[in-house]
Amino acid sequence: MHLLPLPALADNYIWLLHDDEGHALVVDPGDDAPVEQALAARELRLQAILLTHHHHDHVGGALALRERHGAAVYAPEDARIAAATVRVRDGERIDLPLPQASFEVIAVPGHTLSHVAYFGEGVLLAGDTLFSMGCGRLFEGTPAQMLASLDRLAALPADTLLCCGHEYTAANGRFAREVEPDNAELSVRVEEVAALRASERPSLPVSMASERATNPFLRTDAPAVVEWCRQQPGHPADRTARFAAVRSAKDAFRA
Repeated sequence: MHLLPLPALADNYIWLLHDDEGHALVVDPGDDAPVEQALAARELRLQAILLTHHHHDHVGGALALRERHGAAVYAPEDARIAAATVRVRDGERIDLPLPQASFEVIAVPGHTLSHVAYFGEGVLLAGDTLFSMGCGRLFEGTPAQMLASLDRLAALPADTLLCCGHEYTAANGRFAREVEPDNAELSVRVEEVAALRASERPSLPVSMASERATNPFLRTDAPAVVEWCRQQPGHPADRTARFAAVRSAKDAFRA
């Protein structure tokens, strides 16, 4: 299976996976044009579309692609996702005949209440729940829900490749260094991302091993993050309060 990030809109990635026989699936096509261009350039046939949540920049092109290609559209139970042909739930497995691929559905409420991620073929298709060195804003869920969702994703195998919905990595890295300025692995990752972006290359995908070592939202129990939280207003002590404090600080961060 070949994995490609397709830049779309302002800073989105649409993820395209295809086999050697030209069968393809796409994830979160907020715009159909980049998908059509990639299909034509590689002589691929679109068979399936996976959607993680209802936001327009993730579903905006799904209906047009479904109508042109007859592709099945997998999406969570949410009436706001009108293009869906197959509804998916937590713990279910999607077995695609073409391209031959299998994905576990993981419910990850927080960014939105109905958000799901897809795990399989060595990749985590995380939408806007988990970003490299960051996580999504809490538009509908609570800090406790988002932390539980992130805990589930952090438990995936270390060599899993994170494929998320936006190119936010450089800004996320700058914030992460505010929380853990002495994290050596974080410093290496920040420099790596700077080099990639300077050459106009994506910062993604990235391994879950790297994320567990560098992402403050997956490191609420790390001593440096605990110490950072002790220095914040209210001195948040329990895991959920620490996560909420880091998320609140990221919401206000400008650098």
